[in-house]
Amino acid sequence: MDKYGILKKYFGYDTFRNAQEALIDHILEGKDTVGIMPTGAGKSLCYQIPALLMEGITLVVSPLISLMKDQVGSLNQAGVHAAYLNSSLTMNQYYKALGLAKQGRYPIIYVAPERLVTEEFLDFAINARIAMVAVDEAHCVSQWGQDFRPSYLKIVEFIGRLPRRPVVSAFTATATREVRDDIIDILQLQDPLVMTTGFDRNNLYFGVMTVKDRYAAIRNYLEMHKNDSGIIYCLTRKQVEEVCGRLREDGFQATRYHAGLSDEERRKNQDDFIYDRTPVMVSTNAFGMGIDKSNVRFVLHFGMPKNIESYYQEAGRAGRDGEPAECILYYSSRDVVTNQLFIENNQDNQELDETARAMVRERDKERLKKMTFYCFTNECLRDYILKYFGEYGSNYCGNCSNCLTQFEQVDVTEIARALAGCVESSRQRYGTTVIIDTLHGANTAKIRNYRMDANPYYGALAKIPAYRIRQVLNYLQLEEYLFVTNDDYAVVKLTMKSRELLEEGRQLVMKLAKEPDRPVKERGSKGGKDKKTLPGEGQFTSREEKLFEKLRGLRTEIAREEKVPPYIVFSDKTLTHMCLVKPSNREEMMRVSGVGEFKFDKYGERFLACLREELRNP
Repeated sequence: MDKYGILKKYFGYDTFRNAQEALIDHILEGKDTVGIMPTGAGKSLCYQIPALLMEGITLVVSPLISLMKDQVGSLNQAGVHAAYLNSSLTMNQYYKALGLAKQGRYPIIYVAPERLVTEEFLDFAINARIAMVAVDEAHCVSQWGQDFRPSYLKIVEFIGRLPRRPVVSAFTATATREVRDDIIDILQLQDPLVMTTGFDRNNLYFGVMTVKDRYAAIRNYLEMHKNDSGIIYCLTRKQVEEVCGRLREDGFQATRYHAGLSDEERRKNQDDFIYDRTPVMVSTNAFGMGIDKSNVRFVLHFGMPKNIESYYQEAGRAGRDGEPAECILYYSSRDVVTNQLFIENNQDNQELDETARAMVRERDKERLKKMTFYCFTNECLRDYILKYFGEYGSNYCGNCSNCLTQFEQVDVTEIARALAGCVESSRQRYGTTVIIDTLHGANTAKIRNYRMDANPYYGALAKIPAYRIRQVLNYLQLEEYLFVTNDDYAVVKLTMKSRELLEEGRQLVMKLAKEPDRPVKERGSKGGKDKKTLPGEGQFTSREEKLFEKLRGLRTEIAREEKVPPYIVFSDKTLTHMCLVKPSNREEMMRVSGVGEFKFDKYGERFLACLREELRNP
């Protein structure tokens, strides 16, 4: 069987996507590869398909137990023998799996990086034929990545101890150029093919909202999306407890996940979410990596993450099936302070020396600043993210809160000049709040103590709302007319460009949101009220909506019988395609995206029977 046969039989697809085929071909030629592909782009197929065609075993190095469990469960459901070796197994289970691996039972084995250099595993690997080592979440190998794990450095040591060097492939969804080069160097890849398919996920809507009551905003959102499953990310365990508790009191089915819970409760809550028993997960960033739940329709952030990489990875857990999904960040300036505390008290890099830790701290502070800029830019949010990763678009996507907001060009020269002048006259000694309060003419103890009420710019912008002064200050940072330090006490400083405002009389025009004079048109689906759509296929009819719900009910029934998450039986996208194709026999069903031979043999006739029954009753 060739790669196309494997693709159809086990995974149910007729064609490869984007760079999948090029990466697969390169691996099958025995060459190293690096694949940088956004979440949902099909990275796993790039090493799973070669693993089924190569002579020997493919080891997939994964960072989290949940990731391994999910991937292995999906493979076994597709008819591929796979196993994982990690700390979740008892010693008897571990040795049993290792014994079956020695017998050649598994073409694919997922393994935690810590296990690679243990005596038992090394003994197995040295005496087995290891065809490929695939490094998933490869950004973890770089201390400049957003999720550096020192255990990933054991991969090179492990490969060096094998009698024959296997093919080495590395995959990640989020990597800047610096991290990508680090992956190649640290893993000692040999003349690798590097494929970056692009970071854009055009099915995702991005939004930023600054609201007085974030909980009320999230509650209202859930009210309008009662039929959807999603994740709410919080910065702290305390926030998780508060938000989850209030949602339950308000009648929502929600569960929680954070490092302060017992292993048993985390596992139960995660399973409740994955198996669709509880549709809403409230979590810290401890949840999500490796969760392949395809029908997550929204990811809401109750607070700003510490960097763009983390935000895009967390937001990317929405819409993995390619269907429309929403990613909304509810921002508060307090989030900056919380993240600064996290950075200062970070205990994750104790293996590094003090100099390296200091460099990582400075890098993290700079990334936090760029994440903050994302929250107050008026430009296209998608374009801002893509530029961060080195891609450039048109600065208009039509599917983010900024692109869907009406803006007007406003002359802010007076405000900008007063800001720069106040910073200069106060000898660049104060933070943003003091500068804004001074310009606004605030009569506070701090202003009096600092004698800023005697500053020549005191009260110069008294008639301008404080929020507008802050908007312009943020813009001046974004455009590098002003700079805010990363010190414990953030201080506003002048830059080389400040002279253009102070001395050259430069006019400055800024995009600002228009005050709405009529109701804003709603966007997106609201709790299933709008018609369900499949990209490129048009809208569902009411009959197809009903058919979709019948198929989803059957999927849930089968999932309970099989004790697997519903999306492992068939994804929402596959069910949607069934509703549009309306297959009546095996041949037609095999044309549905995501239906392979193995899954048709297990479930196909039951879905065909459901389709026939429903279509007979108009």
